[in-house]
Amino acid sequence: MADGRLIVVSNRIPTEEAPSGGLVVALHDALKERGGVWIGNSGKRVASEEAQKGLTRIAETPYARYSFDLTEEEHAGFYLGYANSTLWPLFHHRTDLLAVDPDQARIYREVNDRVAGLIAEVVQPGDAIWVHDYHFLPLAEALRKRGVANRIGFFLHIPFPNPSDMPALSERKLMPGWLSSFDLIGLQTRRDVSNALDFLRDNGAELLLRGKMKYGDRSFEIASFPIGIDVDAFVRAAEEHADSGEHLRLSPGERLVLGVDRLDYSKGLPQRFAAFGEYLSNRPDPKIRATLLQIAPPSREDVEAYKEIRQELETITGRVNGEMAELDWTPIRYIRRNIQRDILAGLYRRADACLVTPLADGMNLVAKEFVAAQDGSDPGVLILSHFAGAAEQMEAALMVNPYDPGETARAIEQALSMPLHERQARHLSLMQTIRATDIGWWTRTYLSALLEREEKAPR
Repeated sequence: MADGRLIVVSNRIPTEEAPSGGLVVALHDALKERGGVWIGNSGKRVASEEAQKGLTRIAETPYARYSFDLTEEEHAGFYLGYANSTLWPLFHHRTDLLAVDPDQARIYREVNDRVAGLIAEVVQPGDAIWVHDYHFLPLAEALRKRGVANRIGFFLHIPFPNPSDMPALSERKLMPGWLSSFDLIGLQTRRDVSNALDFLRDNGAELLLRGKMKYGDRSFEIASFPIGIDVDAFVRAAEEHADSGEHLRLSPGERLVLGVDRLDYSKGLPQRFAAFGEYLSNRPDPKIRATLLQIAPPSREDVEAYKEIRQELETITGRVNGEMAELDWTPIRYIRRNIQRDILAGLYRRADACLVTPLADGMNLVAKEFVAAQDGSDPGVLILSHFAGAAEQMEAALMVNPYDPGETARAIEQALSMPLHERQARHLSLMQTIRATDIGWWTRTYLSALLEREEKAPR
């Protein structure tokens, strides 16, 4: 492997001294081991002259961390606008929600161009640059135009769009140039790789062997690197906070079905609530009590589509609880704020079933966290959407079509009545999978592919 530093670029940058969260910890460890720089958005909105000042050093050890600021206009156009009102719905197969705004598209490219200029000032020969997510699709092209010849990798944490959806993007003709400027494009699933290859081939790229492609004078590679979690850390957290479920004050024998998602239209929450209501209506014994605890912290509340999903969930919750609740039982408990990670691990452990039923998702690490948190001697059951990236790996889960509330309702009944030996067998299989492909494996595998490529085919 090359001896240069690792430069990580992401929309947000960790500012705390002790990093938390699987991805942040993994990148922290990789940077600490190799030496490097993490560059990201500070989250501040500043005046234009302040934004032009460049990078601010926010930490120096165990590796350098630099932040850049956005103006109010850039935040609206780059982040809320093009990234989250155009690219996010497109990549999650919701072209009906896609915003077409040439000014937002221009600001998106301008921010990427400005960030490329900032990176070009700190990059050194031999450094490898690892860019994360849809906020920075044009970044490598902007760096190449500045003469940066370093290895540049990209990882997309969300799904790659269907080729049939791409015509809805006004800037689609720019996408092949954006993607081909990276040396290695990492995607979550084989399905994503297939979509990317089809799109690029349909737009003038030449398909070579084993995911390699050529576009113009650029050769690059596309491969699947399914992201994992820090399994051991989550096991410890679940064991240490196993009493978290006591805070729920469930009745003796009451079953707990858990959902943990950001408040987003891609997560299938209205369909999930409706399916749980159908399960309650059709459960074989009306005396059986099951509670759905849905934790859904808000995100991007300034975007209109998110206001609508919030209202829809509150309406369904009110209807189901109004019809089904008893004086001492509330069927749906809906919490619209963050729950501390350690407490959440304990709630996973208490849950009899976990509903991970997105309509579209890059991976969905909740599925893996739930499995890691279980007591292997008496584990809960994972109910997983076919459309979660995790479905390619976690075949021992109960798979459902989230658009079919009846199918999901039947899966809830199956999960809550599943015999112990079957729950144990499914959990063991899932646990073996998430251990074999944990967050450390993901980081090592991706960086090895990026750096090996450079040694085999120097540019």
